[in-house]
Amino acid sequence: MTTISRTDGPVRSRPLSALLNRMPRLRLAGLLILPTGWLALIYVLALILLLVTSLWTVDTFTGAIHQSWTFDNIKAVLTESIYQKVALRTLFVALAVTVIDVILALPIAFFIAKVAPQRWQKLLVAAVLMPLWASYLVKVYAWRNILADGGLFSWLGKPFGLESPGYSLTAVIITLSYVWLPYMILPIHAGFERIPNSLLEASGDLGAAPGATIRWVILPLLKPAVIAGTIFTFSLSLGDYITVQIVGGTTQMLGNVVYANVGAANNLPLASAVSLVPIVIVFAYLLLVRRTGALKNV
Repeated sequence: MTTISRTDGPVRSRPLSALLNRMPRLRLAGLLILPTGWLALIYVLALILLLVTSLWTVDTFTGAIHQSWTFDNIKAVLTESIYQKVALRTLFVALAVTVIDVILALPIAFFIAKVAPQRWQKLLVAAVLMPLWASYLVKVYAWRNILADGGLFSWLGKPFGLESPGYSLTAVIITLSYVWLPYMILPIHAGFERIPNSLLEASGDLGAAPGATIRWVILPLLKPAVIAGTIFTFSLSLGDYITVQIVGGTTQMLGNVVYANVGAANNLPLASAVSLVPIVIVFAYLLLVRRTGALKNV
């Protein structure tokens, strides 16, 4: 017996689906327009408003903000020595934290990815992530107690003639290096995992010393991962202000200046002008990294 299939009606055409199928670029634009628009609204618009706010003025008697445009705030931030010193100090701290974290993260990440047994690697990665589960303030206050006079640092260093740095610029660098270290270890660990063990074995078989293998094989392949990690540590250190308030003593960084002008001084235009400095530094750093080509294979 032959069965004849019937359709209840004509097949409806879907012109929009057909159009999107013929034009993949239009389909891609449709997928990206909402997240891109949201990014432009939240991030780009916020930067524009920040720039506009920095061009306003504040009445020194009433504290009222006048929306009359002037470059006095930006000029003061760029020319006055106090802001220049704070900017250079902030840049120094960000670079010092980044260098320290790279030095610490390389052997840790190498051990996890290449030396530790397979069954321990996931546990070690979890151990690296564990500090991120604790509150930021808890970690910073813990270092405040460690670095205080008579604290753990002084107790451990006393037999060796070492004294605690106390609440100072050194304490800020130590604390930030600890806080942001996982953000450096994770991308470098991922970079080590992408390097095949056979490549290292081939380098050794060809007579290369360990130092030569590190210089000519590992570091060129690891460069994008290291650069990715430095972006995190550099930018996060550049904008930090809480750590400086807790362990920095009288040390001032750009974040503290912004916080003071937003709060106690009630000078939002000047705070906006100061906050443009780390933004420009980060953009310059990203442009420099992009020109090196290190991020093409990340």
